[in-house]
Amino acid sequence: MQILTQNEYFGVQRRELFHKGISLSEYDYFDPGTPMHYHENPYFMYVIAGNMVDVNKSGASLLPPGSLMFLNWQEVHRTEKKSNRGRGFHLQIERKWLEAQEINAGLWEGSQVLNHPDFHLQLSKIHYEFRQADNFSILSIELLVLELCGLLTNKFIVPLKHPPLWMDQLKEILHGSAENLSLEELSTELGVHPVHISRTVPVFLDSTLGEYRRKLRVSKALPLLLSKEASLAQIAFESGFSDQSHFNRVFKFYYGKTPARFRKQAGV
Repeated sequence: MQILTQNEYFGVQRRELFHKGISLSEYDYFDPGTPMHYHENPYFMYVIAGNMVDVNKSGASLLPPGSLMFLNWQEVHRTEKKSNRGRGFHLQIERKWLEAQEINAGLWEGSQVLNHPDFHLQLSKIHYEFRQADNFSILSIELLVLELCGLLTNKFIVPLKHPPLWMDQLKEILHGSAENLSLEELSTELGVHPVHISRTVPVFLDSTLGEYRRKLRVSKALPLLLSKEASLAQIAFESGFSDQSHFNRVFKFYYGKTPARFRKQAGV
């Protein structure tokens, strides 16, 4: 029986990201199938392209594009590819990380196809942050993974009606210059447990931390674009973007046009 370690899968890796027990990756699948195996940590698989079939002790599950499956650690399974091409997004979580967050993965089912839209929405947010891969993505991913774990354990069931007092402090931090703040550092700074942060942020910011930070950066860039004094590269730097290419991509996402096009239409 083959045992796959952290972030090890069958296929060809396209990109990966690893941080403190959370690993994310995209793989292309070329082989028609895999041998029976299990992973040493719980993981989620989102099918981006191709028709897949997962076979485990519970039976066979058809996984067309858009399918999301969870497999707990030591869950023996194999996969079959029923199309010419296949691609998947993987999220694997080390058990030590789960224990540090006081999450008992032993309560989760061995394997299951997750059909509820909430799971798919959460994975899409994680995948988006994974593809952005900017200075604030890591913290956003940690919080989003905590939310995902909460969905799986049905732990976060008490609705919050009013923002806690520490939300103002959080906004001050986000408006400041802290770029590579970790979840552990943020938790210490606020004096709030990471699980509570992950439950509260999407309710009162109406976005992930990464999205909130990117919106702030774009807002900071707008008045600079309306002035002739700075180049686009300078504006990108002063607004907190890693480079001009990143600035162009994020700005176009929100405004549907590049900063240069925006500037030209504004008559600058």
